Amino acid sequence: MEFFSCANSVPEIALCQRRRKCHSFLELKFTLLAILFFMFSHAAAYDPLDPTGNITIKWDVMSWTADGYVAAVTMNNFQMFRHIGAPGWTLGWQWAKKEVIWTMVGAQTTEQGDCSKFKGNIPHCCKRNPTVVDLLPGVPYNQQFTNCCKGGVVSSWGQDPSGAVSAFQVSVGVAGTSNKTVKLPKNFTLLGPGPGYTCGPAKVVPSTVFLTPDRRRKTQALMTWNVTCTYSQLLASKNPSCCVSFSSFYNETITPCPSCACGCQNKKNNCIMSDSKAAHSKGINTPKKDNSPLLQCTHHMCPIRVHWHVKLNYRDYWRVKIAITNFNYRMNYTQWTLVAQHPNLNNVTQVFSFDYKPLVPYESINDTGMFYGMKFYNDLLMEAGVQGNVQSEVLLQKNKDTFTFKQGWAFPRRVYFNGDECMLPPPDAYPFLPNSANANPVTSLAIAASVLLVILAIW
Repeated sequence: MEFFSCANSVPEIALCQRRRKCHSFLELKFTLLAILFFMFSHAAAYDPLDPTGNITIKWDVMSWTADGYVAAVTMNNFQMFRHIGAPGWTLGWQWAKKEVIWTMVGAQTTEQGDCSKFKGNIPHCCKRNPTVVDLLPGVPYNQQFTNCCKGGVVSSWGQDPSGAVSAFQVSVGVAGTSNKTVKLPKNFTLLGPGPGYTCGPAKVVPSTVFLTPDRRRKTQALMTWNVTCTYSQLLASKNPSCCVSFSSFYNETITPCPSCACGCQNKKNNCIMSDSKAAHSKGINTPKKDNSPLLQCTHHMCPIRVHWHVKLNYRDYWRVKIAITNFNYRMNYTQWTLVAQHPNLNNVTQVFSFDYKPLVPYESINDTGMFYGMKFYNDLLMEAGVQGNVQSEVLLQKNKDTFTFKQGWAFPRRVYFNGDECMLPPPDAYPFLPNSANANPVTSLAIAASVLLVILAIW
């Protein structure tokens, strides 16, 4: 840090003081910029419930060709509870030189580009920045590649590890023909299916090792590089996509989702009343190309509402009912996931109607669990309407040292739906225990005031 020593003359003292103020202002400015940069560059893409979650894209050069190479590109979703739903992923990058794509197996580019300079054999894509999408199911066998052709849908690692991978093969031309001359692509982008992912630069890593089908011989790629993409909910949307409401057996009050929890800016244009004829008109459930929602008009304006109801209290156990309601007329949620953080999830005894898996992001803390639908039963959450909800109940064993119904303890700390955090009601609105001074300070104040009035009347 620079220290200023001012001279004795008045002009020099004034100049020195101005320099000192300017210097202090610049120091404060750079400090604030550094703090903001740290917050948004690290915390924005960091999920405390899934600290190691990411999508890793691996390029394995399998063979050299006359003017380039053939590579297997594999996308692994290592996120525990965030999957890529329909209409699937879109992968893009920028070539380092003037490469072209001769052929692709298991995927295709959305545009061919200008290939007019080629005679005879025309490349699959000549664009400097190609955009690649997965093939749809049912393509001919000779166009398929291992783990391809699922319409870009990729499961989350926690729900289905075998389905959390997608791959294709690409033959690249006008490129290097050795690991010393190949230039790595740059500026990778990933949509899954919307925005939210940020991809780092490609990095050369040790070559991938493969086992032959008889598992008696190992082979390896000629060259391998990885690209890591992380998700940020702040980049995906400025508003949450779900909200949470609460209720309990010990209080008649139902705590609703916060008003405008998911934003009310376009309420007039993208919501309709559930009892209107428009809600049942033909074509209302047809998805739009831009996936714009058409919501049932509610005070919270969220596509998804999660309701947590404290249902029953036994001597050694307590019971919770969870209901998920879809208010979007244009969206079916396949392979949905629900994540809740609550201290008593370390003693889950039984889950009805949902599958359940504990998540332990930190080995010493077991307070997070993932709920998801049973296959072919309720793993599809239908669009808004009579069938647009799924529900289950959870039985939890009490820990007598920590269990209480006071001060909102029975309600979750965090709730995620499909990997996005939902907005919870404010803590002072939670259902409280009746006849409890700690839970209802207003009632206690009213009783104290009544007693004081009686005393004054007697005097």
